[in-house]
Amino acid sequence: MDESTVAAAVEDGIPDADATVTRPRVHDDEQEDAHYAAVVVSPAFEGESIVDRHQMVYDAVGDAMTTEVHALEITTYTPAEYAEQSDES
Repeated sequence: MDESTVAAAVEDGIPDADATVTRPRVHDDEQEDAHYAAVVVSPAFEGESIVDRHQMVYDAVGDAMTTEVHALEITTYTPAEYAEQSDES
């Protein structure tokens, strides 16, 4: 599974989501070190707790979380939160 496949799963599983997925550390094929980092922006996160937002992302990735993805670092935003944090940068 590569970054674009993880992003597509998230975008397919969460309404109006925009996902950017990277590998935050060097991949090691010998150890099957499938660590990913995902920044996900969706209006579906409005009013949801961080735990619930993360669960939505895990649910979208589905069974791959137990087979192809070793770890997933998740950052979530509503569109307004994302715009606000982008303005502060």
